[in-house]
Amino acid sequence: MRILYLTRSDSVHDQRFMQTLAQSEHQGFVWRLYSGHYPTPEGVNALEWNGLEGGLQAWNLPYAQKELEKAIHTVQPDLIHAGPLQDLAFLAAKTGFPYLLSMSWGFDLMHDVQVDKLSEHRARFALQRSERLITDAHCSADKAVELGFDREKICIFPWGVDLTHFSPETTQKAGLPWREQMGWTDKLVLLCLRSWEPNYGVDVLLHAFAQASTKNNDLRLIMLGDGSLHEQFMKILENENLMDKVFAGGRVPNEDLIKYYGAADVYVTPSHVDGSSVSLMEALACGLPSIASDIPANLEWVYHNENGWIFPDGDIDTLRDTILDIVARKLEPMAAIARSTAVRKANWQKNRQVLLNCYQQLLPNKGI
Repeated sequence: MRILYLTRSDSVHDQRFMQTLAQSEHQGFVWRLYSGHYPTPEGVNALEWNGLEGGLQAWNLPYAQKELEKAIHTVQPDLIHAGPLQDLAFLAAKTGFPYLLSMSWGFDLMHDVQVDKLSEHRARFALQRSERLITDAHCSADKAVELGFDREKICIFPWGVDLTHFSPETTQKAGLPWREQMGWTDKLVLLCLRSWEPNYGVDVLLHAFAQASTKNNDLRLIMLGDGSLHEQFMKILENENLMDKVFAGGRVPNEDLIKYYGAADVYVTPSHVDGSSVSLMEALACGLPSIASDIPANLEWVYHNENGWIFPDGDIDTLRDTILDIVARKLEPMAAIARSTAVRKANWQKNRQVLLNCYQQLLPNKGI
């Protein structure tokens, strides 16, 4: 099959999907909505055009649709794989292409459809004109069904991680020297990789950590990432006198993350909205017990007092108390369960076959 993959720009997920295409017997093509220069795996053809600045808006929609129609005419795809729903899947649906596999990125169904009527309309429009839907979490699938999509046409699978790269052995080898260099060998080290954006609740963690660290001076926090709340978060670190207890390392390439997973004792994901978080899956694969907000997607991965702890979304006091309680716990049993959770559910080498099967289900007579 000739498969046209539509995405905004580039991410770890995009690279995995494109690599799967490149390694399959299908012909893969990628068309990106945003302007810029992005890496494309060998074996996938990137289609060039100027791209958009600032996302898909009413005023540039006709232009983007015209450019996508040109790309479809050039590629003559058998299938289009497109997401998120409100821009790429919506845009593909607008062209009238008949074999559309839409893909939810989590936030589009779990948050954006509730923001305004336009976002809901675009999602409904895309779903109504899709032959299949990919989601990475059951909660997202449930939301698609609420919007009228046929559950029988939904392919649900976690987007997964490389279990060889993200493992307790590889991460500790990389992380323990860094931890020793920081002088944190005898500290309890937390790690958070969530983006510094409103959806991800990093401010909740910062306030909880600030309160916890006043009661236990041996707590430390690694924060990687950046975003629109950078200035606000840095002020919190300064005002709470946390600069010597928090390492804010900015954005880090995915292949370098094993050092920080290996340096940490516990992972924290305080998100308000999410699908199946890749960093959470990576943390579990590295044997890190995890503290997670009680949103539906997190509950599919973190089991309270088994491989981590659950706290009410946005509850600073409970998160603070959870952090303080961890100090007295033995983490090794939970670490083993965390790893086994990832092995059982987050193996990308296994899960990507679901993607290929989904392609085949959409066009059974055109597969190889």
